[in-house]
Amino acid sequence: MNKLVLIDGNSLSFRAFYALPLLSNKAGIHTNAVYGFAMLLEKILKEEQPNHFLVAFDAGKTTFRHSKYSEYKGGRQKTPPELSEQFLYIRQLLDAYHIKRYELENYEADDIIGTLSREADKAGFETIIITGDRDLTQLATDHVTIYYTKKGVTDVDHYTPEFIAEKYNGLTPNQIIDMKGLMGDTSDNIPGVAGVGEKTAIKLLNQFNTVEGVYDNIESVSGKKLKEKLENSKDDALMSKDLATINVESPIVVKLEDTKMDEHLDETEKIELFKKLEFNQLLAEIDSVEATQEQKDKTFEVESNFDHINFSDLDEATIHFELEDSNYLKDNILKFGLYTGEH
Repeated sequence: MNKLVLIDGNSLSFRAFYALPLLSNKAGIHTNAVYGFAMLLEKILKEEQPNHFLVAFDAGKTTFRHSKYSEYKGGRQKTPPELSEQFLYIRQLLDAYHIKRYELENYEADDIIGTLSREADKAGFETIIITGDRDLTQLATDHVTIYYTKKGVTDVDHYTPEFIAEKYNGLTPNQIIDMKGLMGDTSDNIPGVAGVGEKTAIKLLNQFNTVEGVYDNIESVSGKKLKEKLENSKDDALMSKDLATINVESPIVVKLEDTKMDEHLDETEKIELFKKLEFNQLLAEIDSVEATQEQKDKTFEVESNFDHINFSDLDEATIHFELEDSNYLKDNILKFGLYTGEH
């Protein structure tokens, strides 16, 4: 089965930037967001083994949604310059991994992801969307799962239709849009209905199914105050639902076949970029994999006595440590191996 991974590039860059301390190389280039992004790519490639991959970015600060509501996403904090300078290297990173990237003027990364995920769904692909933005959970289907990064890039919830129904008391993925229409979204400056929160929105949707259903049956809404709030904010509710709706028919030129990954990747570009940015740990992992591949056809006796080895004549050796956990600076060593090329 074909497996497609779609990453919300802007969202994950922010997540990586704030998850790691501010790092820089000797040339003074800040690298923490790039490093976090690289770690995420390595994890996804290893664990999910997709054969199609794309990272979508926002093309600019204004989109077609701003023409509907000029205050859309207003009040957001300015991107720190230490992160802004890293977007160039994140794009270089993706090119080094031979992963397709795409952005579209006047549209958001969400719209690109939504359009491609629908196309992949129809083509029978399994699709994984990785984001730090809950808006994309509306795209979940039986074959599209949203990996929502709650904290950093490793603490993840998997949004499937079943997970959404459990989390939001029976709602379907499509009703996420209606929920946003009623309760709004402060992160995107979507107003919703003043005074209506998540609990009330879910209760109304369980009863009336959609925002339009609520207003078609406004006389059946229980509670005088709630009815007043809804009546006073009808235009805002309908506009908010529209703003929260991902465009799954965006005029993208990128096709599913463009996202196909090369089975035999040349890692030269990746190694050069890692050297430039001084990602020594990632370079060591590449060396380790290459060394393992070189040695996998060889057989040799395992020894535990090193007395007969003349270390002073040894030009190089490989040492392998096995630890209790993943922190190689602090965790206890369980065992280690030494390979001289001969012993």
